[in-house]
Amino acid sequence: MDRRDLVILIGDTPGCRLRNRLLEAGLIWRGLWKIWTIDKPAALGDWLWDVFVVQFAAFLDRFTWRHVVALLPFVFLVIAYEHGIPIPPEFALVGELLAYIDIVSLLLLVGFLSRASTVLYLVRQAAARTLSLAGRMTQRHDARHGRQGGARNRTRRGNGGQNDDDGGAVFQPLAWA
Repeated sequence: MDRRDLVILIGDTPGCRLRNRLLEAGLIWRGLWKIWTIDKPAALGDWLWDVFVVQFAAFLDRFTWRHVVALLPFVFLVIAYEHGIPIPPEFALVGELLAYIDIVSLLLLVGFLSRASTVLYLVRQAAARTLSLAGRMTQRHDARHGRQGGARNRTRRGNGGQNDDDGGAVFQPLAWA
């Protein structure tokens, strides 16, 4: 109900104006009560759900073993600080060792990939050579037809079948026979 409905129900006489104001104040308090008991807690619940469920799930999706290895030295330091029993320094260096293992495994993976690319290159070359050999084998070699006849294949007989080597060599001062 808004104010006009109240005025129509109660009336607009001078004696009823106080009553109208009290009803309006009640509606204001009801609106405030609804805001602070329903809307604000719902917004808080939505915010809590976003932070503790949605964003935490996204963080866990991005969390890898590399992050775990990076956090281990801090965990060991906190445990060493909180306990009265001293922890040997070897345990503090476990995180460093795991980080080095991570780097070595990365280098090993790169080495395997380079070997795999070399093997793949050789396989590609072998496949190309095999395909070219198979292509040459499938070509038909027909020996029934000789060279095509015509003017380009005929020999010239104008010089009588003699070679240029049959004559003697001539040098400027001497002539050989």
